[in-house]
Amino acid sequence: MKNYGITFGIIRGYLSLGRPDANVVGTVNNAWNGGMSYVDVYMFPCPTCGNPAGQVDSMLSNLGGTRYGMIWLDIEGSQYWYANQGSNQAFFQGLVNQLRARGVHFGIYTSASQWNPIMGSGYTGGSAYDLWYAHYDGSPNFSDFAPFGGWRKPAIKQYSGDNSLCGCGVDRNWYP
Repeated sequence: MKNYGITFGIIRGYLSLGRPDANVVGTVNNAWNGGMSYVDVYMFPCPTCGNPAGQVDSMLSNLGGTRYGMIWLDIEGSQYWYANQGSNQAFFQGLVNQLRARGVHFGIYTSASQWNPIMGSGYTGGSAYDLWYAHYDGSPNFSDFAPFGGWRKPAIKQYSGDNSLCGCGVDRNWYP
């Protein structure tokens, strides 16, 4: 992938089914060994499975001593979340509290179209953390960004999804 200009990877570490991804350690190590400059991990939490702290601990335990840059909380897919935004906010805060308690550097992956229905347009509970947002416009830049959820600027943009590269499914991201 490095030969195609890919310099970083963000690898799934936790499944929306409520368990760690069994492939994360090998995939993270392969990314480093393949010459990536940055390798992060993302967590697709399972709110309806309960126990946000336990989910964080389970993922971190599965990662063990694996080297990674940071964890991204994947906040999308309203079908995975509660119908009640207050319950979603409480679950999200549980994730944040546990990551902070464990001393993990983390950020939030979401978009206005996902964050607002799940958390509420006025909820700013994630805005203190880096934002990786999705907008599939094919443009690797932030010119399309409009503030939401208290975020004024993003850190990463996912600008294209469902691509194939080197036999792997990848989404294209821009990280200036």
